Amino acid sequence: MLRKRDYPKTGQVSAHYSGLLPQKGWPGRNYKFFRHRIVPGIFSKRGGLSQDPVLTVPDNGCVRVTWVGHASFLLQFADHSVMVDPNWARWHGFVKRLREPGLPLKAIPELDLVLVSHAHFDHLHKPSLKVLQSRGGIVVPRGSANLVRKLGFPAVHEMKVWDAIEYNNMNVIHTPSHHWGARYLHDIHRDYGGYLVESGGKSVFHCGDSAWFDGFAEIGRRHQNIDVALMPIGAYDAPSGRDVHLNPEEAVRAFAELGAKVMIPMHYGTFPLGNEPIGEPVERLLMEADRLGISEKILIPEEGVGIEW
Repeated sequence: MLRKRDYPKTGQVSAHYSGLLPQKGWPGRNYKFFRHRIVPGIFSKRGGLSQDPVLTVPDNGCVRVTWVGHASFLLQFADHSVMVDPNWARWHGFVKRLREPGLPLKAIPELDLVLVSHAHFDHLHKPSLKVLQSRGGIVVPRGSANLVRKLGFPAVHEMKVWDAIEYNNMNVIHTPSHHWGARYLHDIHRDYGGYLVESGGKSVFHCGDSAWFDGFAEIGRRHQNIDVALMPIGAYDAPSGRDVHLNPEEAVRAFAELGAKVMIPMHYGTFPLGNEPIGEPVERLLMEADRLGISEKILIPEEGVGIEW
């Protein structure tokens, strides 16, 4: 049974809206992006391998986190399973997927909930959503329910920032981010953000897409026992020049603000979405973690291999 809980609100999601206009110099950045990222990707062979999911449930008090690729994760608790931002796309327009999904889409078992952080095509991927089965339905930010109503889920739940819902003793809280939610260009009414999922004494924070903002400290103040933080580290050299994604150093800073126990990076290596070299995000992440003496808190997963915590 899913029910919404009262939760204290602060601010409006629009306060963290990045805007849509590109920054000066965008034609040159887009030329570089097409020539050095898109074209080589089209002619490269996809890396990685899909692996069968581990279907045994984790022990009580544990969570298994499996990265599918990009921002897609399967979260398995002792009593619940959740998929966040499922995306098995081979292409997004002319942007080719560079690595195979870590898990086969049709091998994903029935879930308790599916969570979508925002309406962008690389996060709300309708063909993937149509295949997944979820007992409790799908959760989307406010303004995006109309995008998923016809995808076969038994229920659609819209959440505002800081809303919380409960599904059979599993709590899901919709957290803020600094990004934007329009799927096209005119529909800027759609919200965006991340999720904090709590079950069986474990909590996992999925950031969604975000640039740096002071909201990470607020999330950390409200929720002081985050076990695993899934943080984006790629696409920071955006062809548009807009401030919409964390770079690796900012991701580590945000992780510190959250006060989480361990960090797993995401949003890199799957689709070439920024002008940075494909291997640079992880290299910079590890260098920053080493500089700060927190390397043991950074877990770099292979797609399809579950990490238990």
